[in-house]
Amino acid sequence: MKHLFLHWLALALCLALLGTGALSEGSALPEGEYAPDGFTFSGGTGKVTISCPGIAVAGGAVTATLVFSSPNYPKLTVDGVEYAATHEGKTSIFTVPAVVNADMTVVGTTTAMSQPHDIEYTIHIWVGQTPPDAPLEDGEAASGAQPAPVALADRDRTLPSLTWQSELPLKYAHEFAVDYYEGGYKLLTIGDGNRYLVVPEGGDIPEGLDSGIGIIRQPLKNVYLAATAAMALFDAVDGLDAITLSGTQADGWYIEDAAAAMARGDMLYAGKYSAPDYELLTGMGCPLAIESTMILHTPKVQEMLEQLGVTVFIEHSSYESHPLGRTEWVKLYAAMLNREAQAEAFFDGQAKVIDDLKDFPNTEKTVAFFYVSSDGSVVVRGASDYVAGMIELAGGRYVFSDAAALDNPRAAVAISMEDFYAAAVDADYLIYNAELLGKSALFADFRAVKEGNVWSTDKYLYQATDIVGELITDINRMLTGQDGDMTFIHRLD
Repeated sequence: MKHLFLHWLALALCLALLGTGALSEGSALPEGEYAPDGFTFSGGTGKVTISCPGIAVAGGAVTATLVFSSPNYPKLTVDGVEYAATHEGKTSIFTVPAVVNADMTVVGTTTAMSQPHDIEYTIHIWVGQTPPDAPLEDGEAASGAQPAPVALADRDRTLPSLTWQSELPLKYAHEFAVDYYEGGYKLLTIGDGNRYLVVPEGGDIPEGLDSGIGIIRQPLKNVYLAATAAMALFDAVDGLDAITLSGTQADGWYIEDAAAAMARGDMLYAGKYSAPDYELLTGMGCPLAIESTMILHTPKVQEMLEQLGVTVFIEHSSYESHPLGRTEWVKLYAAMLNREAQAEAFFDGQAKVIDDLKDFPNTEKTVAFFYVSSDGSVVVRGASDYVAGMIELAGGRYVFSDAAALDNPRAAVAISMEDFYAAAVDADYLIYNAELLGKSALFADFRAVKEGNVWSTDKYLYQATDIVGELITDINRMLTGQDGDMTFIHRLD
């Protein structure tokens, strides 16, 4: 059986690779000038856009005209060679060697900041091919198979042969709903439109059920949990016994009970979300994988899991705008476990912590919360994100609160260093997760760096979805100069 599975897996991977197509540098194109059939780029925030009005083919080589919608780009580097710009109006225009029907990397140098800064872009020029849809935003559906978002208040509660009884009351969460039916059935609806039917022990799947509804059978066991934010919420209702497969290795857990379960062997590492151990999941009879939205960037992994009979549940707690909205997801996981009363008691305790903090006077001090990714872009929290809400509750002002481009449901948004510099150079406080100047010398210009107001988060932060009140308290102490007894953040030297 093991050999048959591995053979089938290898065949599936080979077919996937065969479908990727070949890359072309343009040698098959007749000499002449062409208007691309399609052009896309990624990098920066999109405030500076790139277009490709034409390419030219001569001697089997391709050159492309690239137009940047900013006059602040004096040069473009391709394969280590620098090319100077010509400027027309508010644009920077380059003619550079290129490939068609394949990704290529270019590095633009901008002078919009106090010193020149390089920004890496990936471009793709289509010639003689039909371009696919525009690239997906982070957190969007990765294929047309994903249902369209729905207004949860208008969700479809009708299920064949099941009688609706009630819905779970929620106070802060807006990204999920739970409906109860006779016989112990529950329908979980997520803000992206996905639905999951919780089937009670011994219950049958209703005939005629929409094939797009995922099935979660009770009792819940042998769950593969790749969404780290959910672990603390399962732990809060004593639900770790349902999770025997982890997408994080033992040394990556900062939740004591999860780390202890892995040390005992009660929870096994089953590979990260993008490379799960399919053989282990199959051998353990894993019925459910709880994933973050990162799984949408690896659609073939999701497809493989579903082909193996694993229901893929994609959680959206990080899309909640209120800090307690994220914590209230404990009620959804409790519904999977029939532990709603326990979740209600736990959540009410956390709500009281937040209620006790609501009278913090606003200091009007500005805060930037971010990290720098490996490609040099800066990842910040969206203006409607729960972290921005924490900063406001703590008595601060989030520097991106008025940025319309970031006012979206995404938890994290990658922007260029240029845009981050413009928004945060005068911020009173920076909250980051590592040393800054090694990332970019530009940080030396920042007011918070000069005044010694750079703070770092603890690694436990993103796993601590159950105690958000303590982070709000930490931020308030930072803003008011009460630096002692912090839980999640500390000042960087």
